[in-house]
Amino acid sequence: MSTPHDLLHTVFRLSDFRPGQESVINALLHGHSSLAIFPTGGGKSLCYQLPALMFDGLTLVVSPLIALMKDQVDALQRLGICAARLDSSQTREETRAIYDALYDRSLKLLYVSPERLKNERFVQRLANFEISLLAIDEAHCISEWGHNFRPDYLLLADLAKKLRAGRVLALTATATPAVAADICRQFSIQPQHHIQTSFARPNLQLRVTPCDVDTRMGLLLSRLQKHPAGAATIIYVTLQKTAEDVAQAINAFGLRAVYYHAGLKDDEREQVQNCFMSGDVPIVVATIAFGMGIDKNNIRAVYHFNLPKSIENYVQEIGRAGRDGNPSLCEMFAVGDDIRVLENFTYGDTPSREALFALIENLLAFDDVFDISTYDLSNQFDLRPLVLNTALTYLELKNVISAQSPFYTEYKIQFLQSPDFILGQFDNERADFLRNVFAVGRMGKKWLALDMMTIEQQLQQPKARIIKAIDYLVEKSWIELSVAKLRQGYKNNKLITSTEQLTGLCDYLEQLFSAREARDIQRIRSLLEFANNPQCLSQQLLHYFGESTNATCGICNHCRQSTSPRVSVPAPKSLDDQQIQFIASLKQEAHKALMQPRQLARFLCGLPSPATSRSALKNHPAFGALADASFSQVLAAVQ
Repeated sequence: MSTPHDLLHTVFRLSDFRPGQESVINALLHGHSSLAIFPTGGGKSLCYQLPALMFDGLTLVVSPLIALMKDQVDALQRLGICAARLDSSQTREETRAIYDALYDRSLKLLYVSPERLKNERFVQRLANFEISLLAIDEAHCISEWGHNFRPDYLLLADLAKKLRAGRVLALTATATPAVAADICRQFSIQPQHHIQTSFARPNLQLRVTPCDVDTRMGLLLSRLQKHPAGAATIIYVTLQKTAEDVAQAINAFGLRAVYYHAGLKDDEREQVQNCFMSGDVPIVVATIAFGMGIDKNNIRAVYHFNLPKSIENYVQEIGRAGRDGNPSLCEMFAVGDDIRVLENFTYGDTPSREALFALIENLLAFDDVFDISTYDLSNQFDLRPLVLNTALTYLELKNVISAQSPFYTEYKIQFLQSPDFILGQFDNERADFLRNVFAVGRMGKKWLALDMMTIEQQLQQPKARIIKAIDYLVEKSWIELSVAKLRQGYKNNKLITSTEQLTGLCDYLEQLFSAREARDIQRIRSLLEFANNPQCLSQQLLHYFGESTNATCGICNHCRQSTSPRVSVPAPKSLDDQQIQFIASLKQEAHKALMQPRQLARFLCGLPSPATSRSALKNHPAFGALADASFSQVLAAVQ
């Protein structure tokens, strides 16, 4: 039987293991679950890819990013390893081929998103296979103590038990001791199988440069001007508009830059990423939407034009520099005003008690199995999608509701063969059935739209038969199918039967969101403490992630300067009488989307929400009128 070293050389074509990899792999091969905390670019993926080839069963990899999954699967397939990913971008033929490989046991690694694991039918299908290893990338998302909490990750510990996974491997580049302990607790990982390598990156020169809003751009441009021509550079900003403005200023200065943020279309983002990866454009100005899965080893500089959201975000983002081991610069332009902006976003995300109570009442009004559109609920209760999904996950963990299979409410058919040709391939009964299916559709210029919410009642036929017939036509290449309008199924477990229980449940959710808000505010404050602490910057980061060291880097600006300028946060200005009167007048004529105090405070601070977006209130002259004020002050004034 091949040894790990044999596979490392013959399959992966590598000469040696990186630090920590062999210890993690040996733990897994001996049947133990493990937590691997390696710095960005430290070789986490090999820790599950190699042992997957030595296990009899399937290795299921949970990864949050489709682009990252695609890159890894493509790389594995080039090495001759049978690996696949399941995501919404694939055709039915591609999905069917993956299931065939699952059933004939030739598939060794299957990559899925955490959201797919909310599909009850998919989980039931997975339960028929031997899951030798469940690998969870970006595992800090599991922990509520983590900086990048994703609600669907909370359900993975129960899923591991449901699938009877042989062992679990949790992987992350940014876990504090508290987060690591939480992950180990959830997956019963023993202390000796928590493998953490050093976060030290001696080739990165860290700088914190206190400045103000007026001087920041000039400092950035002067730094960029000194770079060698074509030096790959990432500049991180907080807001989408800032990304566009900074890129425009750089181009006007005579250098070449592009911007990247979540507001761009998929093809636009892909084009920007390709330009940067190929070196056609050396500078990208981006929000945190950019970076996951970026494997460019010669990035020479990472600038933070705005303060990052947390030390964890900061470490993840500077970790993209200098992966080739050559010297790289990581400079943070520390403007105290950014603290208020970050805190306002955090406060603005916390749902109001009224919104939580209305959401729970709405869900519990259903007797048994029901389905929802998260898009519709987000608008109805003015909760951002992430906040809504978090609330739903908390309710699942309390067993108040249980997720059922999601489904699409609209099927769109494009005929590749004429309807007459298709009907001619069947006997009279089946042809009549299909004719009726086509007849209830709404024909557009190109597509026939079928309403899957009403089609069963319209045809007096089981939905399963209708879907099976459509799938058959796709399989024969007689039609092309597109699906839209996803709805998630849930079951009301009827645990809440009294007003007192409903109030208690609302109290529970409110406490969870309040605690989350407090932790996020503390993260922002920790970043300020990091910037103002005169100690070596690299040493501070190592201590933050639980690594004990007395050594200093000798190259950061805190090591090289006898005194370090401090980042000063302007004291929040008290609202004057005119502003108070302005708030009072708005309350009197408040739009229905601004009836709750938090809604109006978000609006005045310029923080968009589903209600303000839907009502076009972002164009109202008062939107953001108090953007320079503290959210907590504005909320208190509104109340």
